[in-house]
Amino acid sequence: MAEPIGAAAEFHAFFEDHYAQLSRLAYLLTGDADGADDLAADALLALWHRWDRVRGADHPAAYARGVVANMARSRIRSAVRERRRVTLFWSGQGEGREDPDIPAVVDVQEALRLLPFRKRACVVLRHAFDLSEKDVAQALGVSVGTVKSQTSKGMAELQRALGREETLRGIRMTVADTAGRNS
Repeated sequence: MAEPIGAAAEFHAFFEDHYAQLSRLAYLLTGDADGADDLAADALLALWHRWDRVRGADHPAAYARGVVANMARSRIRSAVRERRRVTLFWSGQGEGREDPDIPAVVDVQEALRLLPFRKRACVVLRHAFDLSEKDVAQALGVSVGTVKSQTSKGMAELQRALGREETLRGIRMTVADTAGRNS
């Protein structure tokens, strides 16, 4: 059965309006500049396959952000498992090696990467994308109370790492930096 022409045009407009934002979100959640565009495209492909349901949702953009967040979480978990396998393989292969994952200088992107996924997602969606607590909760499939606590705890960790004055400005500058990359 062929897809109605209106649905294809509607999805194309949705894609054009939201792809860059979803790519920036993917970058901030994963820290992987190369994979952010792919992750956003994969999320939009998944949305296209369910477009008949997504287009009827109250907030299709929030749904899309949730898909990106879930895909990012899966990729991060896969990367962590792979890193553990590689570490186990190389353990004992050389002595006196330092862990390559420990950053020499903590900047905003590194500090965000150090947060657990849910805290990172809440902080990024609340402060970088200026979403309401309700919208973040809907995107992540959690309660508003969870968003409040995870955002508060995540911001506290970032403030300890970066300093109070630099935290929000740094998060917003990071988003602005990624906006230039994706425009």
